[in-house]
Amino acid sequence: MFDARDLPDPVAEVRDEHAPEALVFDCERDFETLPPAQAEDLGLVADSLQPATYPASWLPEDAPSLLARYAGSDLTIGMPGDGSVVWTRQTEPPVVLVKPRVEGTPEPFLQFLLAEAFVELGLEVPEHFLGFFEDAYPDLDAAVSLDPNGTYQVAAALYDGWVGLQSREVFAEWHDDRPELADAWQDAGSRLEDRVAGLPTAVARGETEFADATELACAAIKHAIELPAPFAALDTDAYRTHGPEYAIRWAEKTFDSLAD
Repeated sequence: MFDARDLPDPVAEVRDEHAPEALVFDCERDFETLPPAQAEDLGLVADSLQPATYPASWLPEDAPSLLARYAGSDLTIGMPGDGSVVWTRQTEPPVVLVKPRVEGTPEPFLQFLLAEAFVELGLEVPEHFLGFFEDAYPDLDAAVSLDPNGTYQVAAALYDGWVGLQSREVFAEWHDDRPELADAWQDAGSRLEDRVAGLPTAVARGETEFADATELACAAIKHAIELPAPFAALDTDAYRTHGPEYAIRWAEKTFDSLAD
């Protein structure tokens, strides 16, 4: 199920700098969330397993079942929206998992995704948005007035944007000593610019759901490209500093505006 992955020198250097203990494995099968038995197989390659658990009071009553499982005592590795490269601190040492879906991904961008995982591990940010919003997650749920899956998508996007405000500072430093990774980071941002710029129009015309637009805009934050309103308010030092409180206030104001 898990095969150790060799890292090219620039990526190995990022791991040594930001997450020197992290183990990296290719996964035999694709997954959104690893089945419990397969997740527990990580105990064969890691020293110990420490499932994340959160109070049930942090979840709205209609929270998706997978989110409830993640908050519970089951070892839950990988959640919707995690992408092709997943990291976890529920193992000791931390583990980075590469899904088979990366096949066909341009090598420079794959190297960036791996390096990004090590940077995020080094930031010591929560592993999931539930650890970011904590007991304020029901407040976000009330603010966005979406179905449970829509709330989940917005929450995951907002958390991704908050992490991106921090990780992009590291990425921007790579131009001097790791130009291949810097170029991949910048190229990915360039590919998003036109799509992000057109989000307000797409939402207004009903061509894009607001949750999808939020996901795209927040994913762009780590690439340091200009965001249109109302997402530009998330690309601020205030969001980085005040985190979940700022995100919820942004959601309240934004959805009030949409309702009008």
